[in-house]
Amino acid sequence: MEIYILLFVLGAAFGSFYNVVALRLLKNESILLPKSHCPKCQKSLKWYELFPIFSYIFLRGKCHKCKSKISIVYPLVELLTGLLFMASYYVFGFSYSFFISLIISSVLVITYVTDFMEFVILDEVLLIGGILIIIVLLISTGLNSTILKILHGGALFIIFYLFKLFGDKLFKKESLGGGDIKLAFLIGLVLGLKLGLFSVVIASFLAFPYAMIVSLFKKTKEIPFGPFLITSLFVIYFKFNFFSDLFTRLFEW
Repeated sequence: MEIYILLFVLGAAFGSFYNVVALRLLKNESILLPKSHCPKCQKSLKWYELFPIFSYIFLRGKCHKCKSKISIVYPLVELLTGLLFMASYYVFGFSYSFFISLIISSVLVITYVTDFMEFVILDEVLLIGGILIIIVLLISTGLNSTILKILHGGALFIIFYLFKLFGDKLFKKESLGGGDIKLAFLIGLVLGLKLGLFSVVIASFLAFPYAMIVSLFKKTKEIPFGPFLITSLFVIYFKFNFFSDLFTRLFEW
């Protein structure tokens, strides 16, 4: 039980940092300076205002000085990251797969914030996430296997790019964002080409209800696809053997 509590606290702390990464990089600001502060009154936060989740509850969702509302995104990201860190250990234990799962979890929560808010998937996050996964793969599976995984990532990247060219021509507008195409490399790197393609199908099913809601209640029909792609990656990675067997039975190739 202690390990789960520790991982939740660690995940929530990382989630707090990921909030800073997501929101500041969206504004092209430094993630180090200035110190954490209220975006309304610019007051620097005290140490007791920086505890993940609990500070939000203690402050009742408002800045201590100017009383402006604190976005619910902050505690939700901290909570989600803590839960994902716990779930990663529950599924994989202390293993190389556990560390890859932590990296995917980190990319997931940051992508949720940036893509849902601004339709942006940060290049910095994908680059660092990809490099860290490659390092873990090199240590755990060796050079040859890692090179093969990188080739799978590259192949999926090219397929997504071709999808974009075809979709742009067909719909006369941007069909896939550049971030989605770059995210495809990460998906292929982790899942391989076949399951990487299968993850797109899963992502489309996940995105469909959200797309229906957006089309009914919002003027724009544009939806962020990145969060659903990264969620699909996470789900398939968690149940890799199940989805691998399912894919084989469905397509037999």
